[in-house]
Amino acid sequence: MLRSPLNYFIDPVLKAPTIGCMLMCLAASLVGVLVFLRKESLLGESLSHAAYPGIIFGVVLAGFLFGDSPNETSIAVTVLAGAYVTSFIGLKVIAWLEERLRLRSDSALTFVLATFMGIGLTAASHIQFTHTALYRQAQSYLFGQAATMTDQHIYMYAILAGITIAMVLLFYKELQVITFDRDFARTVGFNVPFIDLLVFLLIVLAVVLGLRSVGVVLISAMFIAPPVAARQYTNRMSIMFLIAGTIGVVSGFLGNYLSVEVATVLEEWYPGLRLPLPTGPMIIIVASIICILSLLLAPERGLLRRLLRMARFRYDCLCENILKSIWLHGARAHIAFDEIAKYQGISRCYLHIILFKLMVDGWMVKMRSGSYRLTKDGRLRASRIIRLHRLWELYLTDQLGLGVERIHRNAEEMEHILTPEIEEQLTQLLQHPTSDPHHQPIPPRRPL
Repeated sequence: MLRSPLNYFIDPVLKAPTIGCMLMCLAASLVGVLVFLRKESLLGESLSHAAYPGIIFGVVLAGFLFGDSPNETSIAVTVLAGAYVTSFIGLKVIAWLEERLRLRSDSALTFVLATFMGIGLTAASHIQFTHTALYRQAQSYLFGQAATMTDQHIYMYAILAGITIAMVLLFYKELQVITFDRDFARTVGFNVPFIDLLVFLLIVLAVVLGLRSVGVVLISAMFIAPPVAARQYTNRMSIMFLIAGTIGVVSGFLGNYLSVEVATVLEEWYPGLRLPLPTGPMIIIVASIICILSLLLAPERGLLRRLLRMARFRYDCLCENILKSIWLHGARAHIAFDEIAKYQGISRCYLHIILFKLMVDGWMVKMRSGSYRLTKDGRLRASRIIRLHRLWELYLTDQLGLGVERIHRNAEEMEHILTPEIEEQLTQLLQHPTSDPHHQPIPPRRPL
């Protein structure tokens, strides 16, 4: 049976990994909002890889200071300090390459990512033979090893996460203005270089924070997935911080929970199968799933909602085109199905469905002979579409000087999206016209 989620906060073994990962994901998600909005997503990836040499040197330093078998706390302190130093050096190298050597941002970021990772791997290959035990400790920071966290890690991560939250709260106004309008920030007297340095320090801090739980390779994902998901639900930066932080905390908990529970269930179902589910990758998988679901299902910005709006708009355009084609045969004309189908590029089955829906909505009626006729409401709607079409054609010829042969296609598109306000402006601008460029009458304006 599955453990209660509450056990992950009170169990002596599960408590430290769960709370530590939740704190890490919270801080990384908050910093990720700034990284995402500043369009510097690759910066987190570069700095996380730049931290790897610091991890190796930190492990070696711990062995030098405390012997070949240093305790967990000693290694954690030296590793995090080393990672912070090399990440900050990587940050300075990126700035130097961009400002002094005029390299493009992506080139500088990629250069630092590859160079520092290469230095780290070279150093790691050396200590693999000279300090084998320490090498295994260093490798745990490459992909993370949250399961071996202790209470000391909780305190350490709580302090680092608290610093991140405090900086965001204290400098929220400055961060908001500089993120969206740097020129205005300089005009009102904000210290832009200081805030930029603060943001970079927060990024480095979040990178260091996540090394123990998700590792060098995966930490950059926590900078991206929660903010991208949060962006789908709001246009306000403050709300985006709250949503991204919540997603980060949920990802941290579910990553731990699923890592243990799913592995346990699989072991019970398939006793001979060993399928470990590392906590760090599980955290990233959960965050990625939340991000993908948000991209697909968000109420306003989600892909599914946009596809539904597009489908609805196409359907409305098709209905209006059918009403218009019948109206052009005569406002009270009876039109056979084959005559309607001749001018519509859709299947006959789909056309039957649309015609049935138009009858249900009260736009047309079907006669005993099988032909179709517009109702009063249908005639009003069709005449308005014709009016908008011909008004726009007249606008294109009189105001923009386009030739008559070039205006029909554009008017076919615009007739479906012109609002009553634009219709009124066109009417005033064209001085209440009565005919279009083809000398066809423009139907008068009538309320639907």
